[in-house]
Amino acid sequence: MDSNSLAMPMSDPNAWATAMNNLGMAPMSMTGQPIMSDFDPSLGMMTGIAPMNPMMPGLGIVPPPVSQDMPIVKEIIHCKSCTLFPPNPNLPPPATRERPPGCKTVFVGGLPENATEQLIVEVFEQCGSIIAIRKSKKNFCHIRFAEEHTVDKALFLSGYRIRLGSSTDKKDTGRLHVDFAQARDDLYEWECRQRMLAREERHRRRIEEDRLRPPSPPPIVHFSEHECSQLGEKLKDDSKFPEAVRVLLTWVERGEVNRRNANNFYSMIQSSNSHIRRLMNEKAAHEKEMEEAKEKFKNALAGILVQFEQIVSVFHAASKQKAWDHFSKAQRKNLDMWRKQAEEIRNIHNEELMGIRREEEMEMSDDDMEDAPESKDSDDSGPLAQVEALKEENDSLRCQLDAYRNEVELLKQEQGKAQPQRSEEDATRQQQLSFLQQALQGMQKQLLKLREDLKQRETELEKNSEEKQQLESQIQSLKDRIQAFPTSHALPLETTKQEDRGGDESANHANEAAAAAVVSCSQEKESLPEKGPPSPVKSEREALLVGIISTFLHVHPFGASIEYICSYLQRLDTKISTTEVETLLGRLPCTFKQELTGVGASLEKRWKFCGFEGIKTA
Repeated sequence: MDSNSLAMPMSDPNAWATAMNNLGMAPMSMTGQPIMSDFDPSLGMMTGIAPMNPMMPGLGIVPPPVSQDMPIVKEIIHCKSCTLFPPNPNLPPPATRERPPGCKTVFVGGLPENATEQLIVEVFEQCGSIIAIRKSKKNFCHIRFAEEHTVDKALFLSGYRIRLGSSTDKKDTGRLHVDFAQARDDLYEWECRQRMLAREERHRRRIEEDRLRPPSPPPIVHFSEHECSQLGEKLKDDSKFPEAVRVLLTWVERGEVNRRNANNFYSMIQSSNSHIRRLMNEKAAHEKEMEEAKEKFKNALAGILVQFEQIVSVFHAASKQKAWDHFSKAQRKNLDMWRKQAEEIRNIHNEELMGIRREEEMEMSDDDMEDAPESKDSDDSGPLAQVEALKEENDSLRCQLDAYRNEVELLKQEQGKAQPQRSEEDATRQQQLSFLQQALQGMQKQLLKLREDLKQRETELEKNSEEKQQLESQIQSLKDRIQAFPTSHALPLETTKQEDRGGDESANHANEAAAAAVVSCSQEKESLPEKGPPSPVKSEREALLVGIISTFLHVHPFGASIEYICSYLQRLDTKISTTEVETLLGRLPCTFKQELTGVGASLEKRWKFCGFEGIKTA
């Protein structure tokens, strides 16, 4: 910061006093005179910090990092041609948009109308080196920095009030709003950097895979007489035999053997066969080492088991009443827990040792079965072998007895623990069985009810079917009577007229009643609707279609194709199909007629409205 900025006049002493009060300093003017007489340093925002000299040169825009629980205090910033006043610390921080990837460009709004590009450079160059400035005719601009971290420093200035010189004109003042801006150049550079990092990562992974990949086997040399002689020498060397035998196998599989070099190959195979005795000796040596290691491990495990037994015996002695009464409750609890742990570990190691001994006994029994004829000859060697065999049998029987004792103790402990658990399990099982029995009884009752309902419904269905048959027979008989009723009454009426016209009054009444019955029957027949010819229009929808099609074809005097008519109708109802319209038009030949128009390939069927001509012939 330039030292000349300190000599500029200050027209707003209140902002200066507020900033110094927040810093815990006595508010003083630029000349060193106090501004507030009743200053209380305990009311500042940064109490407990040594006061700072406001006249100290070298103060940067961004304050040094402070702890997260202490608020960031913004100060007045003096430049050559302007002054920046901090916002009210009680206000919330200004809102910002989401930061774009690789953002180096910021949007600066709220600039004074008289702000120039030099002024913008003067204010924001302190944040970092500027690459480009795009200033608008309105009061905003875009600034692109060289580094990404400088954008955070520029955002620190958001909310500051800027004033050009000491002027109070509105055109010389403004409130800065700094926010992230999305620029294509920033995004392109960020994508390039990401691609470069991805390439480096792929290269690093490839190197790591190459490093971890097992080495490929050396190439096999081709067969020649010189190589054959060298291979024969390598096969005789013990250190070079594995590599040489692999080359020999490859040559044989390739089919390099013929009549001329068959002797050479035979000698090499013979040399390979000579290594079998060496390999068997090496195997015997390794087996001997393994047996020694097993014996050493068995002896060490036996010693460990002896120590475990001693520890367990100490715990058993401590649990007797003589010593047990002198321990506290917590100490007894710890002793009991330690004793159980020691017994479990001892049993595990004992089982392991017994397993090793069982394996040895099985191996010895196999050897005895194989060497049975040899053992007969060796029995006559002397009583020493018999004594050693008896000792080994005694040791094995003793170990088996210890193992049986341990197993009995474990079974007793497990039974003691399992008895309460088994009683609880039995109770739960009995409850479950009772629940299941109750559920089965309920299901059986439901099945019986369902069977009774089915029987009742079957009887009802049978009754209904019988009633239906009776009703159908009655209906049929009634129909027969209705058909025979007019003929049966008409015949006696004619005979009475011909035979006796002036008979008794009783006959006249009978004739009058018969005539009345005939008249009523005739009236009933007349009242029934007469069946005429069937109508071509079967529903109201088809009548509507006929009206719409008639209006449409009346507008088109030269006719229209069925597709054209259907396209018009489908605008009204999408469910209308071409076949439906064509069948409807075919049923009304007096209203619509079909004509062929065109010649050759342009031949087309068109429907025309002929209702005015058809009404005369219909």
